[in-house]
Amino acid sequence: MTKGLILRNVCILRDGSPLIEVDHAIGAGDILTVMGPSGVGKSTLLAFITGTLAPVFTGMGDVELDGVSITNLPPHQRHVGILFQDDLLFPHMSVGANLAFGMPSGGSRTERAQAIDAALASVDLEGYADRDPATLSGGQKARVALVRMLLSEPRALLLDEAFSRLDAELRAQVRELVFRTARDRGLPMLMVTHDAEDAAAAGGTVIELKSLT
Repeated sequence: MTKGLILRNVCILRDGSPLIEVDHAIGAGDILTVMGPSGVGKSTLLAFITGTLAPVFTGMGDVELDGVSITNLPPHQRHVGILFQDDLLFPHMSVGANLAFGMPSGGSRTERAQAIDAALASVDLEGYADRDPATLSGGQKARVALVRMLLSEPRALLLDEAFSRLDAELRAQVRELVFRTARDRGLPMLMVTHDAEDAAAAGGTVIELKSLT
């Protein structure tokens, strides 16, 4: 089985006209950075991969993950994790409840609690399960969002301007944590960003998109 994420002749159309075209293979632990101006279709590409493409767009081509086509699978069966620029934590839930929300079903309450505690400890947030998300700093929220995504057991990671709301120092720290964690787990990564420093830090292949319309 071929490990990794393959975008095979992917083309996304809007009103019948090509918006974006990508043909690329991302190996396990590798990262592809997609850059380009607003409106060129970067986030639309991620929506096609996750199965959440808006009806105004038409997607063509094939998305393959670990040797299996996921193009026609519903989003919850694709095993693709995504981090956005907003942490998207539920304000009415504790940190632990936020993490439990993303976990697959199964396991006893004790086992799930232990998995949550271990995940928090892995990002230096030991003992934070009962905390209110509103009490967390921006960097802590970003780490909780990362852990929630990882607890969903993804086999690929997408980054949609994931670091853009963080200040420069925090941005570098969180970015390094995300890249290192994904590489350690052998997750193929696809990052869309406006920021050249993000691309440089990723150290992988960079595709510069230009509007086809």
